[in-house]
Amino acid sequence: MESLTIIFIIVAAGVSLGLAAYQYILKSDRSRVDVLLSVLRALSYFIVGLLLINPKFDRTTYFNEKPSLVVAVDNSESIIHLKQDSIVNSLIDNLQNDKELNEEFDLEFYKFGQGLSSLDSMRYDAGQSNINTVFRGLNQIYKRGTAPMLLITDGNQTFGNDYEYGAGQYEHPVFPVIMGDTITYSDLRIDRLNVNKYAFLKNRFPVEVFVSYTGNSTVNSRLLISSGNNVLFSKDLSFSKTNASQSVNLTLLANRVGVLSYNARIVPLNDEQNKVNNSKPFAVEVIDQKTNVAIISSISHPDIGVLKKAISSNEQRSVEVLKPLEFIRVIEDYQLAILYQPNSSFKPVLDGLKNAGRNFFTITGTQTQWTFLNMAQKSYEQEISMQTEDFLAELNNNFNLFIVEDLDFSSFPPLRSEFGGLIINEPYETLLFKSINGNLIDEPLLFTMETGGRRQALLAGENIWKWRAQSYLNTGAFVQFDNFIGKLVQYLASDNRRSRLTVDYESFYNGNSNITITAQFFNKNYEFDNKASLEIVLKNKSTDEIQVIPFVIQQNNYQVDLGGMPSGAYDFTVRSTNGEASRSGSLNILDYNVEQQFLNANADKLNTVAANTGGRSFYRNDFNELKRVLLEDSRFATIQKSTKNVVPLIDFKILLFLLALSLGAEWFTRKYNGLI
Repeated sequence: MESLTIIFIIVAAGVSLGLAAYQYILKSDRSRVDVLLSVLRALSYFIVGLLLINPKFDRTTYFNEKPSLVVAVDNSESIIHLKQDSIVNSLIDNLQNDKELNEEFDLEFYKFGQGLSSLDSMRYDAGQSNINTVFRGLNQIYKRGTAPMLLITDGNQTFGNDYEYGAGQYEHPVFPVIMGDTITYSDLRIDRLNVNKYAFLKNRFPVEVFVSYTGNSTVNSRLLISSGNNVLFSKDLSFSKTNASQSVNLTLLANRVGVLSYNARIVPLNDEQNKVNNSKPFAVEVIDQKTNVAIISSISHPDIGVLKKAISSNEQRSVEVLKPLEFIRVIEDYQLAILYQPNSSFKPVLDGLKNAGRNFFTITGTQTQWTFLNMAQKSYEQEISMQTEDFLAELNNNFNLFIVEDLDFSSFPPLRSEFGGLIINEPYETLLFKSINGNLIDEPLLFTMETGGRRQALLAGENIWKWRAQSYLNTGAFVQFDNFIGKLVQYLASDNRRSRLTVDYESFYNGNSNITITAQFFNKNYEFDNKASLEIVLKNKSTDEIQVIPFVIQQNNYQVDLGGMPSGAYDFTVRSTNGEASRSGSLNILDYNVEQQFLNANADKLNTVAANTGGRSFYRNDFNELKRVLLEDSRFATIQKSTKNVVPLIDFKILLFLLALSLGAEWFTRKYNGLI
């Protein structure tokens, strides 16, 4: 309390006593009643004075903070395959019901497979497991405080970044509880198979098969590649303890258009326990021709490399980087041209594209020669200011030319371009709007136009290489950004007429992967219709069984999840229930479950995670030892914390009560003695 406040309180006390004495004590006929009344009046005056001064006090409160015990449980199919589901369920029950652990820790339960979520019930139905998502996701939640983790898993990961290194992101000790047999059996398996997704008719495509062996003796087997009942390739292989892995490279002929299904199989040993991992199906889509894309530039820039990587990530497309004059000589070889920061050397390019009727995509930036570009075409005109500006991107949710996924553009770095207004002289569709400092501008950053049967697009900004890098930071992969660029390229390279119903799907899927088909439906004005009713009719080619599954609306598209469908070849039709539009196609679901490829728990990697994070690993039946270690670890003691608040005196309601009591007592005394 400040010294000035103390002085005010002393003054208030003196004034209160003085006023009370003046009103009652200084009378010539004072009595004991007057003394009592003066005390009550002085108390009332003093309380009012205190409330007016309103001094402030420090109030300290103490509380106990228990550490969190984070329990992350593997919900993948491998837990059932290794026959550990009942043990996991029992362990979860023991943790939830143990009185001592719940007194010492705040237990919080999560489950993980392909993603991470709160634990409500365990079904062990996740088709894949990404253990790294546990550390990445929970580190954001438990960045502060004490939060050791129990990681209940077999340690077998099927996709995602290596969790052995990802565990370092979690800033607390990790205690793996190893589920599964750690005994090593003799086992032959196909670890990995590399093959391109697409091949071209009459070409031979490469296949790379990695086969490994676990065991001590020398064994012989044979690798077979078959299609249907026909064996297309075979090779004898020999393995031993010192020669435990081999890679086999071969080529197969793409002899017909469509999806070709194959099966790679290593003949199992007589005493093998797990024969599921001895075979692996794969498929290749054979197409007639490749989409050739030319990136035309007279300068060097990181954007060019990023565009090439993003477009060529789809094997259906090839990309070449050419100078303007080089492109003119081979213009007929390309279905799409990307003009990167045009200048006056691009004049023959624009003339050639116009004469050939080719579609093109223009990207501008700080090195674009706008005086030339404004004169060379009439579709748009940029105000020339000789200044630059940074523009953020914001997705137009009403864009309806093709299905666009929001890549969280608001988190992307800005693109740099010419400052000034952009006038567009033809009908256009905005895909991305410009935004400056969070303020949306009614001007497109990326838009498309379609006139006279030709399609073109303009991206008014450079440095999209930063977008690809940010997409990786957001998602841990380049896939989403590459798909975004791929869909834009697919739209621009196509001459197909616009349809009221568009469907986005793959030709084949692995049986345990996400099988999601997306669609868009437009009204007669080609505006997205979010009130339509769409359904997919699936027909199994082998059994002729027909299933009808409705789509659900998801922002600016419709989606249907075909996860859990039996493997096989399917014909499908996506249709609106009112009969206005329909699209047909076919897809293959391969009979392959990656979660069934494991014979043992990956104890070595889980032990490494425990050692690197300051934890300790346990086996499935070590609950009592696990409990003892957690309770006795001094790092996880309950911490007493305090909070200090500055509280004004007026918040103490007891003062108002005392004021009312003193005034009431004074009034009652005066009334009782006939003074009023």
